Amino acid sequence: MSSLSKLTIKAVSRQSKLSPIEARRNKLLAGINEQMEVADAAMRGEQYAVTIPRWTKNEAGEKVRVQRQKVVRSWFFAQDDGFYVQCKYGAKTVPLTKDGNAVFVKELAAVKPSLELLRSAIANGELDTNIENAIKSLQKRHKLTISS
Repeated sequence: MSSLSKLTIKAVSRQSKLSPIEARRNKLLAGINEQMEVADAAMRGEQYAVTIPRWTKNEAGEKVRVQRQKVVRSWFFAQDDGFYVQCKYGAKTVPLTKDGNAVFVKELAAVKPSLELLRSAIANGELDTNIENAIKSLQKRHKLTISS
């Protein structure tokens, strides 16, 4: 009697794969949620930082994993007597319409509600084509850099 005959073996395939569109939405929604934390910290006059693991060498020259603080860059900035709020996918600013890529608000307190509206638009799929176009332009620029 073989060892495998004692096990119950079945053919199975994973079903929890997200479509590329859903994965992009989830990535952008995570970024929006993080920016909401950045906006809260800005309202308190603080910087928002996250703890991330990094590999470094200790005094003995061994590689060790340490926790470091990383300040999260905001997607909003002060200009023209107000604040502009942008939506970013990686390093690329996602155009919100064909004419503009930022939301203008008069005060810092209005940044968070505008981020909430962007979050609902992303969740509803209103920016899917804009995200895809931003990714294509990044890929196109990356290919030009490699081939040059």
